[in-house]
Amino acid sequence: MKKILMLIGGILLVGFIALGAVYAQQAGIAGSIKVSDREEAKFAEKAAISMDDAVNAALKQVPGKVLKVELENENGYLVYGVEIVKADKTIADVKIDAGNGKVLKIDTDQDNEREDHDNNNEKRER
Repeated sequence: MKKILMLIGGILLVGFIALGAVYAQQAGIAGSIKVSDREEAKFAEKAAISMDDAVNAALKQVPGKVLKVELENENGYLVYGVEIVKADKTIADVKIDAGNGKVLKIDTDQDNEREDHDNNNEKRER
């Protein structure tokens, strides 16, 4: 009986570890409408909120001037990518869930420059 319980416990532990790895891989953005790249022509049909609603949601979080708005596949989910120029002249890329209008992620020029700088330092160290 103890061996069976230990075996079941081990199986459950491995299962939880696998689920954790899957979650960590998808942690970037999780929206409400799943899509694939093959469906790009139907992105507009699948969006539950309008482009104007997405822009308004983005501007509430990041005031500025909108440069570009487009529907995108972000990690398998349909999002609006709203690029905004802020008062300090940096550009923010705001990801809005195309299903419910929630802000999923905000990237700025500074974030991208920091990543580029870190990547360049890694290459030099090799």
